[in-house]
Amino acid sequence: MNYRNIILAFSCVAISACTSSTRSTINKPLNPPSQISKVIAQAPEKSLKRVVAISRFSDETKRGNSFFVDKNNNRIGKQASDILSARLTESGKFLMLERSDLAALDNENNLNGDESNTVAADYMIIGSVSEYGRSTTSEVGVFSRNKIQKANVTVNIRLVNTKTSQVLYSEEATGEALSEANHVLGVGERAGYNTSLDDKALSAAISKLVSNVMENLLDSPWQAYFLSNVDNQLFMSGGEEQGIKLSDMFQVLQKGKKVKNPQTGHFIELPGKKVAKIKVLNFIGKGLNSLSITEIVSGSIDESKLTDYVIREL
Repeated sequence: MNYRNIILAFSCVAISACTSSTRSTINKPLNPPSQISKVIAQAPEKSLKRVVAISRFSDETKRGNSFFVDKNNNRIGKQASDILSARLTESGKFLMLERSDLAALDNENNLNGDESNTVAADYMIIGSVSEYGRSTTSEVGVFSRNKIQKANVTVNIRLVNTKTSQVLYSEEATGEALSEANHVLGVGERAGYNTSLDDKALSAAISKLVSNVMENLLDSPWQAYFLSNVDNQLFMSGGEEQGIKLSDMFQVLQKGKKVKNPQTGHFIELPGKKVAKIKVLNFIGKGLNSLSITEIVSGSIDESKLTDYVIREL
């Protein structure tokens, strides 16, 4: 009888050793693993910041019509917008503008007696959560039970040039998160409904998009505009907040002619003509309202038609 008890004990230990405790896996590593874009990893020290806004991030899934959302029917969409905005802000390469809660900011300005300080973005990100799914499977053995919960979220985004309304880039990404709970001979964990998997899957999907979004934004041309001319000094939009430094040199282009593309119905601006070079002398203002004071180093411009010019990196 003692031998039977010993054999049974060893059997239980062996079976338990073959199982694992509850574990969670998020966005399993690719083979080979994905690498950070060279454009981002080897970004130059001087990097002019693009002004970016996230217009909307809607929830287009069936879940968006359920009662598990807020009064605006867009809980997961707002969450996706916040995650993407946080990732881009953390990079330090962009000036992110608020759009989803703009009404609240305007109300606050009105309470303070200030006018709205809404700033126009150079590029806008429009996105949606297009797919959402949950599944639960169980693997039942003689002495064990394994419960697996999985969440999948698919996100779509578009990057749009606000000056031309042209879609510069679009992508779709799917994130996955799962958890397992093993139960052997009454020993182990019993898993209930894991609500955190939805958030982890959404974060995983956004993570797949961030690198490509940043790369496309950095590849897009930085540009500024003349605002005024006082005592032969030209005031240029953008200041220190956008990465501009004293003595920086920029080229001035006369805007090309706008023609309408009959296939798309959009107007396209033809390549501009280089007419001058300017140098940054000083700055005025703060934050997004800061300006650069410049002077002409070479070439010439018509100071009575400042809106006909655009300023770009050399």
